[in-house]
Amino acid sequence: MKRIVFCILLILSALPLSAQVDRKEVRAGNRKFRKGDFAASEIDYRKAVLKDSLSIAGEYNLASSLYRQQNYEEAAEALGRADAEVAGTPHAADYYYNEGDVALQRKNYSAAVNAFRQSLLLNPGDMDAKENYIYAKEMLKNQQGGGGGQDQQNQQDQNDQNDQNQNDQDQQDQNQDQQNQDQQQQQQDQQQQPQPQNISQQQARQMLKAIQAQEKETQDKVKKEKAAMLKSRQKDKNW
Repeated sequence: MKRIVFCILLILSALPLSAQVDRKEVRAGNRKFRKGDFAASEIDYRKAVLKDSLSIAGEYNLASSLYRQQNYEEAAEALGRADAEVAGTPHAADYYYNEGDVALQRKNYSAAVNAFRQSLLLNPGDMDAKENYIYAKEMLKNQQGGGGGQDQQNQQDQNDQNDQNQNDQDQQDQNQDQQNQDQQQQQQDQQQQPQPQNISQQQARQMLKAIQAQEKETQDKVKKEKAAMLKSRQKDKNW
């Protein structure tokens, strides 16, 4: 299947058709097309179509230029306008081939199958058209028989959403467990902290007296030490 797709990429569109009517706009567009300037060639081909609405070369080459710019919708429209006129020309096989390529890009596989079939009827030896015809038929078969594809995608999307919801719920549960553990630890810490004891007024007075007595003892000790230092200084001075 990859080989077929690669083949399609190599032959996206044929070279511009020579002008049916020798008009300078078509010739100018062909020169720019061969140089790869597809946007400029588009302008020339549109000018040719404006001058001659029945110009097969103008419409056909315009479609090729639009295709190279990946403007597949307008390329299909340009080919459609040239359909009736190109059917009896030597370029009909190439026309149907390009029409099939445009249909493939638009994922219109039914139209692609019909176009490549027409191209093969006119040119049975075209192996590229044969490979693209087989590829288009396979894609059409998958498209018609793969109706469950969207259902499968929807189911997969639903499964992904369910998994995401479950992950979110698991995360919420983990957060709640952590919060509960933090609360329990906080309660344990509070219980382990020493609680203030209630004491009576009598006990409070006794404690106060003991503190005052200790302070008085400390003050007396300090006074005695100061007095001793003063006597020592006086002796040193007298001496």
